[in-house]
Amino acid sequence: MEITLDSIEVRHPAAVAGSASALRGLGLQINPGEHLAVIGPSGAGKTTLLQALALAIRPVGGRIALSGEDPWRLKSAALKQLRSRVFYAPQIPPLPPRQRVVTSLSSAKLAHLSLAQSALNLLIPRFAQPAHEALSAFDLGEKLWLRVDRLSGGERQRVGLAKAFMSSAELWLIDEPLSALDPKRSRQAIDALVSEANRRGVTLIATLHQVGVAREMFPRVIGLRDGMLEFDLARERLTDEALMKLYAQFEHELEGRTPVEQAHELVDTATPTVIACR
Repeated sequence: MEITLDSIEVRHPAAVAGSASALRGLGLQINPGEHLAVIGPSGAGKTTLLQALALAIRPVGGRIALSGEDPWRLKSAALKQLRSRVFYAPQIPPLPPRQRVVTSLSSAKLAHLSLAQSALNLLIPRFAQPAHEALSAFDLGEKLWLRVDRLSGGERQRVGLAKAFMSSAELWLIDEPLSALDPKRSRQAIDALVSEANRRGVTLIATLHQVGVAREMFPRVIGLRDGMLEFDLARERLTDEALMKLYAQFEHELEGRTPVEQAHELVDTATPTVIACR
């Protein structure tokens, strides 16, 4: 899917009056099938960018176009159809805890089902085989029939990513996909996403705190800071100096370790306490 952002300005509906916009004067041109990583310190506007592209927030200024169409000029039915071509995975996937994993994954197909088919799918899941294949890409095939509340946080995050494989979307918007994963699972998840997006020719945009992953796995890296574009570079042109400028006063975030990775590091480096017994 081709994307054009022309000096867009985005404000959250609940933003305090007089506060700065979450995105300001942002312009980008993204070609069909491109893969981009979006990086930047906390509060830079990374998630807001994905929400604007997912057509969840309407810009208050500038213009956005998906496949040459301005979504906010479309009629309701056409806008709904355009949204069905976009898949958005938030950092915390909205998976109903009492629902089975197979049913949660099947929800990615609902835009193409009638109301009756959707209701029947709750009783008799019709997408068990593709759901199992999607889960297996994230080493979760055996979790297909479990309830969501039986999964760990990391497993839920990977189920949320597996939903992309169930969709027929042309644009995948993935928000912080590695935040609840350990290093091994992080590598597996990003490899699976990039490989499948390549196979399908999907446009993939992921926000990441892990700068090393962005530089290694994505041909193009976008740097945001304070709601504005700091740089738009091919990965081979992304220098350490550009990163230091982007993360100035937020250098601790440049390490890009997830909370799970930090916990592993604490365990690995902890010094055992020896208690003498008499």
